Amino acid sequence: MKTTRILGRMLMLCALLMAASAGHAEKEKTVYGWVENAQLVPWGVTLKAKLDTGALTSSMHATDIEKFEKDDETWVRFKTRVEDQRTEEMVSKQYERPLYRQLEVSGAGGTDERPVVLLEVCMNNTIYEEQFSLRDRGDMIYPMLLGRRTIKHLGLIDVSETFLNNPECDHDSKVVENEASDDDDD
Repeated sequence: MKTTRILGRMLMLCALLMAASAGHAEKEKTVYGWVENAQLVPWGVTLKAKLDTGALTSSMHATDIEKFEKDDETWVRFKTRVEDQRTEEMVSKQYERPLYRQLEVSGAGGTDERPVVLLEVCMNNTIYEEQFSLRDRGDMIYPMLLGRRTIKHLGLIDVSETFLNNPECDHDSKVVENEASDDDDD
């Protein structure tokens, strides 16, 4: 009788462990390195992106940044020049996007105000519409920095690894739209 009860408990424990394991497998997240290739959509240029958990808002290399009015809204025009990681060629493009918000960044050098626009970036096999502050990152190693707003959608980061995933998006790829939230004020 005692043996039957112990055996029954062991079987129940095994069943619970198997169920928990199956539930965990369904929620398994993709692992990214601290540097990954990202693709700007719809331009199709692949560039190096640093995944930075210390930044909330993502940042994109931009020059010749100017605001202008269009259809009674404030828009931002900017240029970007980056190395396409697929071809190893320098490529440039001019963008025009509605101004999403202004970001005030304070640091040792003082306060800097940057425009924030929405851009689409392909990571792995998903397109993310994300907030990007615009600034000249020409003196930086990585033209794109992905902050926590973006990272929270991606998965996990292994800081000992780089380039674990390649952007492989097409017109059928899942699109994750930007989520307006209370933390838009950084």
